[in-house]
Amino acid sequence: MTTTIADIMRAAPVIPVLVIEDAAQARPLAEALVKGGLRVLEVTLRTGAAIEAIAEMKKVEGAIVGAGTVVNTDQFKQVMDADVEFIVSPGLTERLADPIIASGVPFLPGIANAGDIMRGLDLGLTHFKFFPAETSGGLKALKALAAPFYQAKFCPTGGVSLASAPEWLAFDPVLCVGGSWITPKGASVAQVETLAREAAGLRD
Repeated sequence: MTTTIADIMRAAPVIPVLVIEDAAQARPLAEALVKGGLRVLEVTLRTGAAIEAIAEMKKVEGAIVGAGTVVNTDQFKQVMDADVEFIVSPGLTERLADPIIASGVPFLPGIANAGDIMRGLDLGLTHFKFFPAETSGGLKALKALAAPFYQAKFCPTGGVSLASAPEWLAFDPVLCVGGSWITPKGASVAQVETLAREAAGLRD
């Protein structure tokens, strides 16, 4: 049973970042991603369909379904009611982090600088989403940040592509990357499965 954020981050090299407009598409999408080898699914709270989409995706055997873009305690309560398996936030505040940590649900907060990481370490966290990865200085910036924080592990997200993912994944403190390229707008279920398989093979 996957219980820690480290386990979740190691489950596959890529975590698809999903923006779902229509909950009816959620289950077939999750089935295609899992079949393609990507079991960890981050459903962002950017649409009104997100909570229903999480419920649909949780019906798919093998899927590990979490909520992304969680930015306040109201959303935290919402996603806990939806029984999510992990929570991702774009940034890190104590007001949001405290109740999530207390709940015991695996948590991946966003960081972009040394102050963010220090705040996270103070809270007992060691696993972070480096976001937005490319516009925050890319791999060069993450290497500079990771050096003094040897205990920290990362999931770069934001501007990562199939072409750039291998370079990120070759850096030891990076356990996985987050990306939306696996589910391009208008893609068929078959296309998503192919893209997922390609992404899942990045560590082979």
